[in-house]
Amino acid sequence: MTDEATFFEQIGGEPTFRRLVHVFYQGVAGDELLRPMYPEEDLGPAEERLTLFLMQYWGGPRTYSDERGHPRLRMRHVPFKVDQAAHDAWLRHMRTAVDALELPTDAERQLWDYLTYAAASMVNTAG
Repeated sequence: MTDEATFFEQIGGEPTFRRLVHVFYQGVAGDELLRPMYPEEDLGPAEERLTLFLMQYWGGPRTYSDERGHPRLRMRHVPFKVDQAAHDAWLRHMRTAVDALELPTDAERQLWDYLTYAAASMVNTAG
C-alpha cells in the first residue's frame, strides 16, 4: 500500500468533484448553445455521470465504469455537434467551476490542463 494520495484525495475527494460539476451545470442550464445537447429535462443525470467519470479519472471510486462500462468519451459524444463554439462554451462554464474551487495553483493547473485537453478531443464538427 502506498502513502501517496491520489489527485482525487489531494483536492478534497468527492465533495470537491461534486461542487465542480454542480457549478459547471449551473452554467450549462442557461446556455443556449449547450443546453440542447442534454436531451433530459433534468440535468441531474448528466451531472451525476460527469461527476462519477471525473472522480474515477482522478483516482476516486470506479463507480462510473461499474455502472456504465468503459468511458468511450468520443463515442458517447458522436450524436452531438461539438464544434469550436461548443468547445469554447463548455470551457467557459468549466473555468467558472474550477475557479469556484479555489484550488492550490499546481492542482488547479493540473485539472485545467486535463479539462482543456478533454474539451479539444470532443470536437467532432468543423465550423
